[in-house]
Amino acid sequence: MRLALPPTLRAPARVATRALFLAMITLLAACGFQLRGSYSLPYESIYLAMPEYSVVGADLRRAIRSSATTRLALVAKDAQATFQPGSEYRDRIILSVSGTGRVSELRLRYLYPYRVVDAKGRDLVAPGSIELIRDLTYDDYNVLAKQQEEVLLWRDMENDLVHQLMRRLAAGKPVPAVEPGTPAQPGEAAALVKPVDANAVDAVDAVDGATPAKPALAR
Repeated sequence: MRLALPPTLRAPARVATRALFLAMITLLAACGFQLRGSYSLPYESIYLAMPEYSVVGADLRRAIRSSATTRLALVAKDAQATFQPGSEYRDRIILSVSGTGRVSELRLRYLYPYRVVDAKGRDLVAPGSIELIRDLTYDDYNVLAKQQEEVLLWRDMENDLVHQLMRRLAAGKPVPAVEPGTPAQPGEAAALVKPVDANAVDAVDAVDGATPAKPALAR
């Protein structure tokens, strides 16, 4: 037997349902990628050596397409530059505990190394890495909400990562050059790029509100 709600309780129930629906829509919108600013990459074409299921890879492809200056190659041999990610590292570090021994504050650490090489495997920019850190309070009595907050923080770091990667890719300035000790072959164009000063790029990121790379934390 189904019990009907009194008319006086139906309206508040509908309001609560709408509020919950709006909150879910807001969270989903917050998870979407939004590129801060536009970038012009110095490469005519680039290949991303990243799997299709990679969230960072999907966001980076979207950002490169929006630049409208660089073509995304389907294979590495057809690209002027190849972006190669390293083994990313994610960690949760306990910062403090309460008087009862419960975790009260956590630190999320995201380390992402990368390389940009040409068709012969030569570095077009100096290999680098980006480190992002977010802190959050923790509450054992509100586990579900804190888990959702942690998921949003990881997504925010992924967005920030793509933003910083685009800045560093755009900072590379290709210069015609030949490897030391290697004579240039007729008809062969060298494709070396002057290494990027990562400190200068990080300084710009800091001004723009992004999190610059930090030294590795002692575990």
